[in-house]
Amino acid sequence: MTTIVLYHHVLGLTPGVRALADALATAGHTVLTPDLFDGRTFASIDEGMAFVRSQDQDHLAELGIAAALEVAEPLVVAGISYGAMVAGMVASRRPVAGMLSLESFVDPSWVGGWRRPVPVQIHAMEEDPFFLEDEEAARAWVAEHDDAELFTYPGDQHLFTDASTPAHAAGLTAIVIQRSLAFVEQVSG
Repeated sequence: MTTIVLYHHVLGLTPGVRALADALATAGHTVLTPDLFDGRTFASIDEGMAFVRSQDQDHLAELGIAAALEVAEPLVVAGISYGAMVAGMVASRRPVAGMLSLESFVDPSWVGGWRRPVPVQIHAMEEDPFFLEDEEAARAWVAEHDDAELFTYPGDQHLFTDASTPAHAAGLTAIVIQRSLAFVEQVSG
């Protein structure tokens, strides 16, 4: 089986992030959820962003990277929104079998590049205002890489994969989980 390291979004390690991890673990994978915010969670994206901005960005990233450095292969990194940046940084530091980028996409050049090709699967709502900032880079990456996929879903909500947020879309999250598990099997098999 595969180890998946799932990095949380700016609201912190919420019950919804843990629920997503549990859903990914149902296929027999080990899913780790490092808490980059030391137990802090936030009620809004604005509050979470304010916290992130008040912190040493390198320190937060290093916490996430450290959580993955000792994991045996095969390793798949995954991140929800802000967590996708941390997952991308891990992929720049150590070999990974693949990367799940949920509700965000970080071009590898923004995190120092990847030493070897990394299969990527990206999931986002079509009109999510946060993903719209990443969409051009995501589409360009997918167009240039045969091992990259982009799945968009109807809607404009951010953090729809987190069952503890008002934006949660259970049906769409189930599809994301199904596609993500198929991806994990494909890249680690």
